[in-house]
Amino acid sequence: MQKPTRIVTLFLLLFLTSGCSYFGVYKRDIPQGNLVTAGMVEQLRPGMTRQQVAEVMGSPLLEAPFDADEWDYVYRLEEAYGGVEQRRVTLTFDGNRLAEIAHGGDFSRAPALPENRGIGPASKAIDDVPEAPLDNVTPDRP
Repeated sequence: MQKPTRIVTLFLLLFLTSGCSYFGVYKRDIPQGNLVTAGMVEQLRPGMTRQQVAEVMGSPLLEAPFDADEWDYVYRLEEAYGGVEQRRVTLTFDGNRLAEIAHGGDFSRAPALPENRGIGPASKAIDDVPEAPLDNVTPDRP
């Protein structure tokens, strides 16, 4: 009778300490799309060319497949233990000129950006990388 009790106890112990989500699951913030800020939207003016818009906003996340005159910029942040923040800017062009600007979402505050807290090594800035000496460099020969 003592052996089945040990087996059941061992089974319950393994079940509770296994990879099940009994104790909770680690979650991450998931940012997706183009980062859209209020400052970027404020720089847009009707009459700007597509090139000028691309310099301010970057390339669009979505271009309407049947109407090349509409660009969509969408930013979505799904917080791990919170809600979802979404911003959307739709730009409509008339030929090569910006005609209409429509936006949705909360632009009153800066977007919440997830911190880079991964388990991997921290990335170094380019300024922190030492330059290699050029003593042993041979010129290219034709």
